[in-house]
Amino acid sequence: MSEPAARPRRARGTGRRPGNPGTRDGVLAAARATFAERGYDGASIRVIAAAAGVDPALVHHYFGSKERLFLAAVDAPADPDELLPAVLEGGPAELGANVVRMVLGVWDGPGRAAGLALIRSAVSNEWTARLLREFIVNRVVRRVVGTLGLPPAEAEARGALVASQLAGLVVTRYVLRVEPLASAPAEELVAAVGPTLQRYLTGPVALPSGTAPSP
Repeated sequence: MSEPAARPRRARGTGRRPGNPGTRDGVLAAARATFAERGYDGASIRVIAAAAGVDPALVHHYFGSKERLFLAAVDAPADPDELLPAVLEGGPAELGANVVRMVLGVWDGPGRAAGLALIRSAVSNEWTARLLREFIVNRVVRRVVGTLGLPPAEAEARGALVASQLAGLVVTRYVLRVEPLASAPAEELVAAVGPTLQRYLTGPVALPSGTAPSP
């Protein structure tokens, strides 16, 4: 009786490592570093994949798109793509109130724990601070201001003012818990803070040097 044929050895793969549970964490680590260093616009799936030592197709397999990868890397409390349509549907005249309402809705909901962790980490970690800035400015504020058709320098300045107001509101209400803001109903804060954001977005405001408002 002849001996069974020897089972052929499986050739060892070369090049980039295949997917495994550790690979996903490696992609996230590479994404955090790349987004923090290059910003959202300057990063790409290909660059992040190269930094992680994997094929770009594997990054798409895990996360689907650069937007989803960014949200996972930041551990964002919410997805702007799901929230911004409601903010924008009222038109320019309602942007201030709608932005405040959106922020309070996120922070008063299930996303509060992730948001607080992100802010607390950003205070002590420069890389996390850069990621948080990218999330607030690039993925939220810039997209809102971008609907107004402003010159780039003015749009950037108004967006920075909006970001400062939102950051102050979140820290005061949810981190420092300063009363009466900490326990005020959301709609009272919308009424109180919304007009300030609206002025920053569309009203007369003294912009930083070199950014004259549009006529």
